[in-house]
Amino acid sequence: MHLLIAKKPDDKYTIVIGCGRLGANLANTLSDEGGNVLIIDRDKDAFRKLSPSFGGLTLTGDATDIDILQEAQISKADTLVAVTNSDNTNIMAAQIARELFQIKRVIARLYDPERECVYREFGIATICPAILSANEIDKILSEAGISDNDPEEEGQ
Repeated sequence: MHLLIAKKPDDKYTIVIGCGRLGANLANTLSDEGGNVLIIDRDKDAFRKLSPSFGGLTLTGDATDIDILQEAQISKADTLVAVTNSDNTNIMAAQIARELFQIKRVIARLYDPERECVYREFGIATICPAILSANEIDKILSEAGISDNDPEEEGQ
């Protein structure tokens, strides 16, 4: 099977790696907005999470495999987002996209915040659910006057 990505000069082509809740939601949103999106997952059953209106492409395979990435026509991608449930897979796929295919915008989810420095060294933007959640909880607590991190005191 060979995929054909029709890309006009002004079209953005995004590859999403991982069709879990986050990956499927992201791919659905991009598709609904008229984006050119392809989502890769090792498990073909994972694509059931995509909405019936999903207008992008799916590819079953290991996104750290160069042949799979070439089949996905990664060289035409503007953005690659790695959101599998494995930090190792995300960093590998992100590094391959950045270093071998010179993808300018690479975003990876990571569960272990201590690994963030590895991603930053390669110019890979990161999203860390643990840090985002902690920041949001702290914000809610601050608004309720419960947190020790009172924003008014921090500015003094």
